[in-house]
Amino acid sequence: MHALDVLGDPVRRRILELLVAGEASAGTVGATIGDEFGISQPAVSQHLKVLRDNGFATVRPEGTKRLYAVDSRGPSEAREWLSAFERFWLPRLAALDTELARGRRQRRLTNTTPKNTKKET
Repeated sequence: MHALDVLGDPVRRRILELLVAGEASAGTVGATIGDEFGISQPAVSQHLKVLRDNGFATVRPEGTKRLYAVDSRGPSEAREWLSAFERFWLPRLAALDTELARGRRQRRLTNTTPKNTKKET
């Protein structure tokens, strides 16, 4: 399965968002995803398996728990594939950054310039 196919599913993307914060047990992931998406623990387990099988998640046993974490291989593969398209958005992002910097500079200059006061005649 292609990395973007893995990321194309909103449930799997949400699982990865949960795992970015650090290791989480299958039970914790299952409860959160079950509440948010209304799917069963076995369905969540299938999504975790897809993430594991495609290099997006690792699992390690700890007693009776299985702890999941993000595996950097999957996101790296997705980033590598997308890098061919960076030329389409990087210049626009750079232009946006320039405009934001101009706006911040303008606000800073406006806030540090003394307010106009009434001139006495």
